[in-house]
Amino acid sequence: MISIYHNPRCSKSREALQLLEANTSDFKVIKYLDDVLTGEDLENIIKLLGITPIDLVRKNEAVWKENFKNSNLTDTEIIAAMAKHPKLIERPIVINGNKAVIGRPPHSILDIL
Repeated sequence: MISIYHNPRCSKSREALQLLEANTSDFKVIKYLDDVLTGEDLENIIKLLGITPIDLVRKNEAVWKENFKNSNLTDTEIIAAMAKHPKLIERPIVINGNKAVIGRPPHSILDIL
């Protein structure tokens, strides 16, 4: 099953959702700001994406700049920060089986459908 980690307030996330709706009918929307991800969830997503935890962080978010910028954080600490402050998670994320992509730009999700 295809899943999209979605923030309805994000234009890129809305565009990715529209692409999914136009290209498939079988997907699940996860509003990750409401259904907060655990550290384990984030570890699994990061592994599927093939990136490091810092690559999933939205570094322009105020919470990052005020609390974490210029800190020498471990991967575990970065994951914990994203679990505690889900606004820090880059979006949208689309997962299809063992493939995943960050939908920036949104049409990049088509590569895994």
